[in-house]
Amino acid sequence: MNAFRVFTIGGLMSYRALFNWQSPTYYIPTMLAHPLFQILFFAYLGRFSGVRDDTFFVVGNAVQVCAMAAVYGVAMTIGGERWTQTLAPLLATPASRLALFLGRAVPHIVGGFVVSAFGFTMGRLLLDFHPPASSILPLALVVLVSTASCTGFGLVIGAIGLRLRDVFTFSNPAYFLMLLLCGVNVPLSALPDWLAAIGRCLPLTHGIAAARAVARGVPLADVAGLLWTEAGIGACYFASAYVLLRVFEAEGRRRASLELV
Repeated sequence: MNAFRVFTIGGLMSYRALFNWQSPTYYIPTMLAHPLFQILFFAYLGRFSGVRDDTFFVVGNAVQVCAMAAVYGVAMTIGGERWTQTLAPLLATPASRLALFLGRAVPHIVGGFVVSAFGFTMGRLLLDFHPPASSILPLALVVLVSTASCTGFGLVIGAIGLRLRDVFTFSNPAYFLMLLLCGVNVPLSALPDWLAAIGRCLPLTHGIAAARAVARGVPLADVAGLLWTEAGIGACYFASAYVLLRVFEAEGRRRASLELV
């Protein structure tokens, strides 16, 4: 019961404290305006260059923008605890570390899903993106799995942030490299082999491929392999994040550097 309370109440309080949302004016520019203009920019760039149609760019970017919450949000949650000097008291408690950090990640899965759903909706309304109605529910499942996988990656970035003065040292390059390496706007076939290999190890790559297929009307069963691969990659990142958090916690205790900024 205590672990459940840490997971739910602690996660919700941390999520609210991250943005201090007393007004929607904090949420809209940060989590919705940036993804919208990213989708529009790449869709129009692709349209005028003639390399791909709107659907290619809408799907790729609408899935990738979940990283606004899944990478930035999660990394800032852990980094914010350190910056506000609440990390040491938090880790001094006997609370389950799994419940502690997963509880802080789950709200960002929901937030990332909302951001991606908003991106798909705007793509449908403003661009030439018209997926069949039968693809909506399968597409939602693909986006949910992809967002969860990306959140595990965000936890890894947040864990590394415990050893850095600024978590943005890793989160900023991670977000923008995903635009290049995950097949968002550039197909993996157009990348050098070594970059494509890195992209296949990152979250979202297989989810974006599955989402594009589903948006064309391909049955969900036909992309199950891609979906399971995406889920497996996410599970590996979650496991890695947990190990890193425990290792850096122990190292921070030993060196008295948990709140070094």
